[in-house]
Amino acid sequence: MNADPEQGELVGLLWEPSQYPFRLRANDIIRFEGRLCLVLRVTESAAVVLMNRPIRDFKTRFDKPVRFQPPPRTFRISPNSEIEILNLAVPKGRKSKTERKKR
Repeated sequence: MNADPEQGELVGLLWEPSQYPFRLRANDIIRFEGRLCLVLRVTESAAVVLMNRPIRDFKTRFDKPVRFQPPPRTFRISPNSEIEILNLAVPKGRKSKTERKKR
C-alpha cells in the first residue's frame, strides 16, 4: 500500500451527526402546562426544566398582607417531548439558516 516506508499512513475516522439527536436544547424557552419554562440541560434520558412559581398573596392572622415568592421548581421531561418551543436556541459556533441566507 505504501511505497515509501518512511511515510506513515493517514487513517482517521470523522464522525459528525447529521442532526441534533434531541428535540429540546439547553436555553430553550418552552410552554409547559400554560406556563413559561427554561430548559437548563438535556441528556440522553431527560431534559431538566426550570419553572417559576407564581407570587402568593395572603393575609396573616393580624390582617397584614404578605407577598411570598416561592423558589423555582425544577423537573425532568423527555428530551424528545412534543411541546411548544417559543425560542429555539441556536447552538454556539453555528449560524442559523437566516444568518446563512444573508450572505
